[in-house]
Amino acid sequence: MSGSSAVSGAAPCRFAHYFAICGIDTETGLEPDELAGMTVSVTSCCPYITSVHFPHNAQGENFEQSPLKRTFKSKVLARYPENVEWNPFDQDAVNMLCMPKGLSFRTQADQRPPQFHSFIITKEDGSRTYGFVNTFYEEVTSPQICSAMQTLYQMHNAQSAADPPTCPSSSSRRVGGYDSSRDTLYVSKALCLITPMPFMHACRRFLSQLHRAVTSAAAPPLPLESYVHNILYEVPLPAPGRSLKFHGVYEPIVCQRPGLGELQLADFPLGEAFSLLGVENLVQVFTCTLLEMQILLYSHDYQRLMTAAEAITTLLFPFQWQHVYVPILPASLLHFLDAPVPYLMGLQSKDGADRSKLELPQEANLCFVDIDNHYIELPEDFPQFPNKAEFIQELSEVLLSYGISANMGAPPRTRTNPGSTPSTPARERKTAALRQLEDDGRNGNLAGEELAVLELLQGNATLERLQALTKRTGVTVARVDALRAGVRAQASEGQGGRTAADEEELRNAKLNVQLREVFASRFTTMFADYEAFVIQSAPDLESWLTNREQMHNFDKASFLSDQPEPYLPFLSHFIETQMFATFIDNKIMSQWEEKEPLLRVFDGRIDKARLYNVRAPSLRSSSYQRCSILKESAQAIEQRLMKIDHTAIHPHLLDMKIGQGKYEQGFFPKLQADVLNTGPTSNKWSHRTATAQRRKDRHRQQTEHLGLDNDLKEKYIQEARSLGKNLRQPKLSDLSPAVIAQTNWKFVEGLLKECRMKTKRMLVEKMGREAVELGHGEANITGLEENTLIASLCDLLERIWSHGLQVKQGKSALWSHLLHYQAREEKLDQQHQAESPGNTHTHTHSHTRLRKSDCSVAMPSLRVSLIQDMRHIQSMSEIKTDVGRARAWIRLSLEKKLLSQHLKQLLSRHALAKKLYKRYAFLRSEEEKEQFLFHLLSLNTVDYFCFTSVFTTIMIPYRVVIIPIKKLSNAMTTSNPWVCVSGELGDSGIMQIPKNVLEMTFDCQNLGKLTTVQLGHDNAGLLAKWLVDCVMVRNEITGHTYRFPCGRWLGKGVDDGSLERVLFGELAVPSGEEDSGRGCRTPPLQRSPSQTRRISTTSLSGRGYTQIQEAIGEAVNNIVKHFHKPEKERGSLTVLLCGESSLVAALEQFFHHGFKSARLFQKTVFVWDFVEKAVAYMESADQMGDLQETAEPLGMTCQSLCRYVNAINSTPRNIGKDGKFQLLVCLGARDRLLPQWLPLLVECPVIPRMYEDAALLRDRTTVNALIGVLETLHDFPVTLEASLVKGIDL
Repeated sequence: MSGSSAVSGAAPCRFAHYFAICGIDTETGLEPDELAGMTVSVTSCCPYITSVHFPHNAQGENFEQSPLKRTFKSKVLARYPENVEWNPFDQDAVNMLCMPKGLSFRTQADQRPPQFHSFIITKEDGSRTYGFVNTFYEEVTSPQICSAMQTLYQMHNAQSAADPPTCPSSSSRRVGGYDSSRDTLYVSKALCLITPMPFMHACRRFLSQLHRAVTSAAAPPLPLESYVHNILYEVPLPAPGRSLKFHGVYEPIVCQRPGLGELQLADFPLGEAFSLLGVENLVQVFTCTLLEMQILLYSHDYQRLMTAAEAITTLLFPFQWQHVYVPILPASLLHFLDAPVPYLMGLQSKDGADRSKLELPQEANLCFVDIDNHYIELPEDFPQFPNKAEFIQELSEVLLSYGISANMGAPPRTRTNPGSTPSTPARERKTAALRQLEDDGRNGNLAGEELAVLELLQGNATLERLQALTKRTGVTVARVDALRAGVRAQASEGQGGRTAADEEELRNAKLNVQLREVFASRFTTMFADYEAFVIQSAPDLESWLTNREQMHNFDKASFLSDQPEPYLPFLSHFIETQMFATFIDNKIMSQWEEKEPLLRVFDGRIDKARLYNVRAPSLRSSSYQRCSILKESAQAIEQRLMKIDHTAIHPHLLDMKIGQGKYEQGFFPKLQADVLNTGPTSNKWSHRTATAQRRKDRHRQQTEHLGLDNDLKEKYIQEARSLGKNLRQPKLSDLSPAVIAQTNWKFVEGLLKECRMKTKRMLVEKMGREAVELGHGEANITGLEENTLIASLCDLLERIWSHGLQVKQGKSALWSHLLHYQAREEKLDQQHQAESPGNTHTHTHSHTRLRKSDCSVAMPSLRVSLIQDMRHIQSMSEIKTDVGRARAWIRLSLEKKLLSQHLKQLLSRHALAKKLYKRYAFLRSEEEKEQFLFHLLSLNTVDYFCFTSVFTTIMIPYRVVIIPIKKLSNAMTTSNPWVCVSGELGDSGIMQIPKNVLEMTFDCQNLGKLTTVQLGHDNAGLLAKWLVDCVMVRNEITGHTYRFPCGRWLGKGVDDGSLERVLFGELAVPSGEEDSGRGCRTPPLQRSPSQTRRISTTSLSGRGYTQIQEAIGEAVNNIVKHFHKPEKERGSLTVLLCGESSLVAALEQFFHHGFKSARLFQKTVFVWDFVEKAVAYMESADQMGDLQETAEPLGMTCQSLCRYVNAINSTPRNIGKDGKFQLLVCLGARDRLLPQWLPLLVECPVIPRMYEDAALLRDRTTVNALIGVLETLHDFPVTLEASLVKGIDL
């Protein structure tokens, strides 16, 4: 192609890459466009496109519809140049997006203004090209087209006459049909500019002037080729931080480009997006976008779809949307709404179409944005953006300073410019007239544009007369006057005058940058310290890229622990997204290559903020910091637009053949291709660009052999970033069934990969924590991050279940499938019972099996039943929606370690799966489905409490089994036993156990993880002593069984005389699935903590000094670690104070060392006896006045010890001597008194009588060391469970 070298040399810096014209091809004639006709009425055109439909009379509607309202195929009639080397022309995509609904026709009776819209083409590598389109109506001159339309009308009229009552458009003939003898036929034509950057205002003005040149009575100053050639080849992209002026047909056009340190170019009017949706709605949609949900924009107006989509993605700085992005979804791509991936898409609504009629394949994770009605639908349970109220307030103030109301957008179905003048009677009349025009123009591609309407009426004699008349009656037509003034101002442009359009553009640019700065400022505050948590582990780029998937790049746990509490729900979700992962990847790669532009700007801002020390004082503060650079950012834009840096070459006459492309009013001429396909051989900036390009090429060649081979690097980067997004963008061209099948196959692969990564991430997260926790046996932490990962798993399962659905039912595809399964199984059950009524009790369903008991001693087995778990969820009145029920069922199955098994059971009904899903669906891909279930099975290796910890208010049935030690003699007691079960969320209250019964069930509000059981009796009757081995308690919904070891007597005159004991529980490990065939293993009996301790104290007076010291150190250490965790992840403090290896256990060992326990007449003496004797001595010494000489603090300490011991002794509870010592230690730890009491006991004269000389308690050095260790607990607020301190009056 001649001149291509000039084109290629200069093109990276060209303002526009292509100029294209779309319209009717008179040679092929009228081709109905079935795909475009089904914008929201998809029925059966394509085997894969059946998921989006309006279920009213869509079938056959096109045949009955008036031919003027039907859609026909458009074509790209011409494009200049033919091709640009690095941006090949995508003919299918440009045609689809210039005219997303195909061609439309009208007659002279139906006047319609020209319409403007823009579009974006995103390539598979994520790079973007922008298109700007001016659509207008041109008279049809082809007699064949006119006669074809006439024939269609005759057929339509015959059909209507044959079936008048049901014909939906029978009135259309009366309103206006088409008759070639009396009507003039017009067809839509689109002029399109394709540009590398979104200079929306400049392109709009250029196309508008080009259209004006076609419709104006006088020919334009130069042939149209001159203007097109000028913008394609002679207008450069403005340099960063500079402004540029170039010339349209009638007036100059100015554009500017932000500098390298500023926010990137965004020319779409953000003010309009805010006024259409309202500030709060837009912030909510923005939050959904950050969390990578599915976003569907819905409007009749293509430009509104584009404005909203670009506004949302622009505000994400410094992050970038990483998934499918199609702001205008052409009708032929509607099957993409079935995509089981995050997307941001725009769908055009039909005239008067009701949202309730629009059925979408999946809505569980969908944010639906009805732009025209200022209405949004949000997914369930999504976290709010941090400081949302203050954030909205700041945005509202910015908008109000430009005269835009923050609460609500423009009134429905009108387009007002941001910052338009306040309403006046004249303005309201004008708006009503515009609305009328827009309603008339509803069948076109776009809604009416105010400015374009006025431009069209410019110079109209009727308007002149009307205006004169209105002035005489005292009414002003303000906007027309403004426009006229603008035209006059353009005439005097040479003297530096600015037009109304220039002012409007300046105002939009200032508002845009200020709104964006408010958003950018939030991220600068929230992620000011992100760099500290980036993990730089690879020595070079190649090793990093090859091991990308195995590497942890960001220390999420530490980052979250450093954030203010109110930010956590949002941040814990956000740092799991693809856009955050890509941001961190870019940061790591910036060690080896040039920084990605957004990252460079963001890091620059953080450095600047650090310089001014903004962050340090409020490190963990959630107080709101307002943006401080609004004024400067607006001034920078204003200076650039007021003071033009560069002016492009003026349009000029070209070397053209005379007589071609002759001007004819109302018709866009056929342009001369030979002059438009070649650029100028030289001009100053193309030469400059070529030199710069050569310099870049040389640099690249030098670096290529140093680094990684570029193709390989690109492959690694793409693979590294393709997690969950194997299909980045839909291809807007070949839509053969084979291509659609391949697309769906990519979705299936992507879902499987995402499942593998998510389950792996959940396991690593959980096991990492458990390894840390093993020190004190607290292996199950319900953390914020865990909750985020589980919510993310629920979302993935919903997307898998909604892929390839035959017919959508309800908002949750998973719950819908479960309900089908339940109905089928219950029907089979009824049939079975009808067939064999005699032996129903022995029948166990295929979907139910008995799970071996977690402890076969006495706890009966719990049934494993998918249906039973569903019924539990259905009975929960707290959950109101199907999406909520599905999520609750997933959480319950995960907690019971049955998720994989239940889903396998569900999918084993092949007939049901076939009925619900299409052949290409994920759930019908056998191999992938097996792998998916295997990945879920791996989650059974860790314990989750994701159901128990979330549904805290539901009623749960519990089963209690008491297991005595001696099977006959002491299995029963004549006294009246009672039990009280406590958990992290509350207790059951005291419940009487029926006599001679060792098992009972009770219903109670969710107690959370169980911590203690109080067991006791009233000592009545002859056989009042009771030797209990342990108590088992099971949550009958989740199946979690807790074992509370006791191993001691309850009764007067036996053991330590206790009538009640507080037992500390542990989760019983269920027998593994592999053991179920061999009968259930009984867990080894574990003696209670105190039983173990009694043996150790009687058998030796000297357990190793070092061992005791270690035990105390470990117990205190575990308590300190407990308080260093985030509050929601701490687990039970009671177990650390009183359980096995607890503080009480360690201090008992210390007090028993060298204790003369069994010397006095062979009667067992307890440590509590020593404490009581010491207190008795102190009280008598106090009465005699011995203590009055002691220092004041010591006297106070004596009094406090006496007060606490007496309060414990006078409690109505019969807790025994060991129980009393335990209580004293707990209260001392809570009230920070233990280190003060120890010296008193050491100094007490009772000690030589009760302790041997070698006892640790008589060694001053050891006691001082112990005091030092116990003092470390003073920094923490120890709180005691109600079951421990019940009845203590201090």
